[in-house]
Amino acid sequence: MAIRKKNDPATQTPARRDTLVAQLSGPVRSFLSTEAGSVGLLLAAVVTALVWANSPWSDTYTSLWATDASFSLGGASLSMDLGHWVSDGLMALFFFVIGLEVRYEISVGVLTDRRRVVIPALAGIGGMLIPVLLYLAVAPGGEALQGWGVVIGTDTAFMLGALAIVGPRFVTQLRVFLLAITVIDDIVAVAVIGFVFSETVHLRPLLVALALCAVLAGLTRLGVWRAAPYVLVVLALWLATLQAGLHASIAGMLGGLLIPAHTPTRQAVERAVRLFRAFRQSPRADVGLTARRGLKRVVSVNERLQTVLHPWTSYLVVPVFALASAGVDLRGGVLADALTSKVTWAVVIGLVVGKLLGIGGGALLPARLGLGRLPRGVGPGHVLGGGVLSGIGFTVSLLIAGLAFDDPVLRAQATVGVLLAAVLATVLGWVSFRLAAVLRGETDADLPRTLDRPVDPAADHVRGPVDAPLTLVEYGDYECPFCAHATGVAQELRQRFGDRLRYVFRHLPLPDVHEHAELAARAAVAADAQGRFWRMHDLLFTHQNELEFDDIVGYAAQAGLDVEMFLRDLDSEETAARVRADAASAEASGASGAPTFFIGDRRHTGPSDAATLARELEASLADVSVRA
Repeated sequence: MAIRKKNDPATQTPARRDTLVAQLSGPVRSFLSTEAGSVGLLLAAVVTALVWANSPWSDTYTSLWATDASFSLGGASLSMDLGHWVSDGLMALFFFVIGLEVRYEISVGVLTDRRRVVIPALAGIGGMLIPVLLYLAVAPGGEALQGWGVVIGTDTAFMLGALAIVGPRFVTQLRVFLLAITVIDDIVAVAVIGFVFSETVHLRPLLVALALCAVLAGLTRLGVWRAAPYVLVVLALWLATLQAGLHASIAGMLGGLLIPAHTPTRQAVERAVRLFRAFRQSPRADVGLTARRGLKRVVSVNERLQTVLHPWTSYLVVPVFALASAGVDLRGGVLADALTSKVTWAVVIGLVVGKLLGIGGGALLPARLGLGRLPRGVGPGHVLGGGVLSGIGFTVSLLIAGLAFDDPVLRAQATVGVLLAAVLATVLGWVSFRLAAVLRGETDADLPRTLDRPVDPAADHVRGPVDAPLTLVEYGDYECPFCAHATGVAQELRQRFGDRLRYVFRHLPLPDVHEHAELAARAAVAADAQGRFWRMHDLLFTHQNELEFDDIVGYAAQAGLDVEMFLRDLDSEETAARVRADAASAEASGASGAPTFFIGDRRHTGPSDAATLARELEASLADVSVRA
């Protein structure tokens, strides 16, 4: 099951073309890093729970989670034992963050383009159906059949940690692909927990919960940008869901799904910049408060909540849940009985074999039939290896095991199966990736990282000395509000490095996103034919919101061009071919959004602010000095 983080506002205009599969965004990179970093703490919690439950102090483990805790306010009170506070309280927060991420991916993330959704969706569906069928085929009858939900979930945090250890060196594209698959997994798993394993449903609080969902949707429509109203309504939704008899996970997921996500608009970013400049000129408390509000309004409530909550869920909620759920007393022949139990092996086969067949078949077969394409850089061997690792069901599997089985023996057997499946899935994943590398040559599952076409001063647009020791290449779009010239990054870097830096601009128009981008790129190339590229370049960025044909003709006159010659060059095949060549080199270099920067010949990943790029440029200069 996934917990994801969005740490920074979007700083790149993504491409939507099939030929440019999405480059991993900064927020998703932050999420993946946090997930992988939390795995060590999760493993420590599992080991602690097992050791504690099998120690002479095992009674304290059991009694701890059976301890009652209550909150009261006036005449109202809420009382549960600590075990239920973890599963119904902390895990609701866990699923709330999942809901936020799912909404983000649907609104502005990897699931916005339906063409990219087909293969992950089919793989996700197969990765749930096949495990359930295998479980039901292996498990004995009776109460054991109720555990089918144990095998539907994937613990993405655990899976990504295992992928970092046993997978290829670079797995960016495979991570994005698996992340898209888990969105389907997340939604279905929460629906199963919330509806299948809930007790008697009470109508009145259920109606209150539905009304609160409408309130959340209303806050979105009204454009409420403060987080507090959303948080208060979600808390009330959680209480109403508990009173209704539904599992609290459904409140978390619904709450997250109903909180809006959007990319920062150019107008909002510029307004925040003006407010920050005002504070710099007049550092008063009231001006600072206004600037802070302006910065907050740029980033959606969805992303701000994820930024705050994701570390808590990764480093506290999931480890505490593991500590509360993984403590199975294996003494007295329990482990031996579990290893010979059909329930244990139904869980293992469902998770390990079922996920492999379901995700592998659900992705590779439709791709072979032409229903979609695997992400660029991801091969069949990578898909099979990722499918095996998806058999690490841990968090959701343990939660469902606790809900599905009243018999402590069956619950213990299912828990052993989940733990054993995690070990086997990791080992078999390592084997799968090694075989893919040896037999199919599938090593890295990533976009290209080096510049496809070396800088050529005779063909490229170069600003600065052509023999400068530092090179910064930007693939940009004249309508992109985050490109270097639009944000002032290029000018700041040139002022800082002077003649030590040559800045190269290559065209990456994104017509699916910006309707005037291709015309603007051709205009810049046409101006280059008269030796006025940089003058036109500056004018186009200065007037990003005014790039109609008549506007561009006006800029040509303003730049001192021969307008008649400019118009001929604007429509020439040679000009169009020049733009297409830059776009082709962008794809071959792993650039799939604007801006994408290269430090020398190496693709830059991470923030694209002036300070970060300056550090990377200095580091590249130091590397050159060391090699020399």
